[in-house]
Amino acid sequence: MEPLELTSSAALKTFVQGIRAAVPYIYAFRDSTFVITLGGDVVDSESFLGIVHDLNLLHSLGIRLVVVHGMRPQIESILAQQNIESHYAEGIRITDPDTMDCVLEAAGQVRSRIEALLSLGLANSPMAGSRNRVASGNYLTAKPYGVIAGKNMQFTGEVRRVDREAIQQRLDDGDIVLISPIGYSPTGEIFNLTMEEVAAKVAVRLEAMKLIFISDDNGLRHGNKRLDSISTDDAEALIKHGKRLPESLALYLPQAIHACRGGVPRVHFLSSRKNGALLIELFTRQGIGTMLSHHPLESLRVATIDDIGSILALIEPLEEQGILVRRSRERLEAEIERFIVVEYDNLIIGCAALHPFPEESVGEMAALAVHPEFQREGYGESLLHHVETWARKLGLKDLFVLTTRTAHWFLERGFRMAPVSRLPQQKKSLYNYKRNSQVYWKTL
Repeated sequence: MEPLELTSSAALKTFVQGIRAAVPYIYAFRDSTFVITLGGDVVDSESFLGIVHDLNLLHSLGIRLVVVHGMRPQIESILAQQNIESHYAEGIRITDPDTMDCVLEAAGQVRSRIEALLSLGLANSPMAGSRNRVASGNYLTAKPYGVIAGKNMQFTGEVRRVDREAIQQRLDDGDIVLISPIGYSPTGEIFNLTMEEVAAKVAVRLEAMKLIFISDDNGLRHGNKRLDSISTDDAEALIKHGKRLPESLALYLPQAIHACRGGVPRVHFLSSRKNGALLIELFTRQGIGTMLSHHPLESLRVATIDDIGSILALIEPLEEQGILVRRSRERLEAEIERFIVVEYDNLIIGCAALHPFPEESVGEMAALAVHPEFQREGYGESLLHHVETWARKLGLKDLFVLTTRTAHWFLERGFRMAPVSRLPQQKKSLYNYKRNSQVYWKTL
C-alpha cells in the first residue's frame, strides 16, 4: 500500500471532510473492546494484508482488539493431504482423533500467519513504526458437544467458560488478543470449537461494544439490495422462514443474535473483498456492510432537553440559508415538548415541530429538517406522517406550513397553497412580510 497522495483541491477537501467526519467515532470507540472474526478463507485471501493494516490502525486509535480466527479451509487442506475424509453434522465438523491432529496443525499455521502480519513494521508501509504485541493463550474452557442427529461429535466441543480476567489483563497491557477456536477441559482434553460460537461468547463475556464478522459474503441482502441494518427479531425471522443465506452467514447469524441479546450493542457483517470495509463501516455513517442490533436502529420519538444540541446542529445550517426562521436556544428549550426527532443509531438525524392553535383547530408544522446524509431515504415523510397523526390526536382539523424553498415537496404530499389571511390570528400577527413565506394548507 503506497502513501496517500492528494493531487487536487477536490481530493484534499474530500480527505479533510472524511477525517473530520470520523472524529466523533474515534472518540466514541477509544478504550472500547471490539471482537473481530477472521474466517480461514479471509486469512488466505489476497485482501488479508489490507485487513491487518486496518486492524493496526484501530489498535493505534486506542481500541482494544480481540481477534478470533477460523481455519476451516486449512483443516480441509490438511485432511485432504492425509486422505482423511471430512464428516459433518448439521454444518458442524465431527472431530475424531485423527481430525483433531489436523485441527491443531491448522490452528498453528493460521495463528502464526496472523501474528507475523500483525508484527510488521516496515518503513513506507501503513504499519511503519508499529510495535504490536499479540497475546494468545488458553482462554477457553470447553466441554464436549455430545451427540447431534444421532452422531457422536467426539472432540468437537462448545464453550463452557471464557477467562475474562486473563483476556482483560492482556488488553490492559496494550496487547492484541488472538484466540483460536480451540478449548481445553479441566481433565486435559482438547476440543475443536466453532469460530462463530467462540466469538459470540467472548464478546458477551467481555461486554464488547462491537462484534464484527469478516467473510467473503457482502452482508445480508433483500433481493439484490444490501440490508444496511436489521434487528434481532427480523434476523430471527429470516432463519425461521427458511430464507436462503450464504453459507458463512447461515453459521454466523444465530450466534450474532445470541451476542446481541446477550448485551453486545452492535454486530457487523463485512466483506473481505471490499478494500477498507472495516474502516468504512466503523467511521462513516452510511457504512458498507450489515449491522445487527437488538432493537431497530431508527426510532421516532418526542424530543427531550438532551436533544437540543443535536436539533440546533440540524436546523442552524438551514437558518443560515434562509430556509428556516432563526430560533434561539432559549426558545428551543421552551418549545422542546413540541418537537419530534428521528434517531438513528443514537444519532439525531431529523426533527420537526407541531405548534397547535386549538381555538381554530389548526396546527403548524415547523422546523422540518433531515441530515443531508439521510435525505432521500423517507425520513422527512415519516416526520410529516407523525406530525399529522399527532395533530389528529389533538383534535386539529387542518395543518399548515410556511416555506420559502420547499413548496413542491409539500405540494406532492397533499398540501395546497393558501393566502396569508387564512392563518390563525396569532400567527397572522407575527407573519414576516419581508420574508414573504408561502402558506401551504392541508385538511387532515
